[in-house]
Amino acid sequence: MQTAQIIQPDRQSQRQVAATGLKAVFAILAKWQCSPEQIQRILQISKAAYYKYRHDPYCASLTQDQIERISYLLNIHSSLRLLFDNPQNLYGFMALPNHNPYFNGKSPLDIISSGQFAALYETFKHIDALRGGMW
Repeated sequence: MQTAQIIQPDRQSQRQVAATGLKAVFAILAKWQCSPEQIQRILQISKAAYYKYRHDPYCASLTQDQIERISYLLNIHSSLRLLFDNPQNLYGFMALPNHNPYFNGKSPLDIISSGQFAALYETFKHIDALRGGMW
């Protein structure tokens, strides 16, 4: 009996995927009006890495945690795209005060700017629930 072989992407493919995700997240965070400091906290990258990766995302060497952060940000954006048709709501939602129980008057951007992974996860979960996502 043969066993299934799991194919691991090579280092260059992983870097390509990470760079593509990083470029997309930088564009999204810019449209959310994030400051460089907020972006650094959200992605858990240093100031030097932030400017280096902004200039050349293909040089990024990301940890698994950072890749998961990028994934959550892309999923938040995807959920917002399903909720809103117009760019003002799509990109403005994250900066608006939210009075739902988890946010307690803070904006989703304020919450995720803490840099805590759990804040990113919970924010995604709550926004995804607005579109009917099941948790």
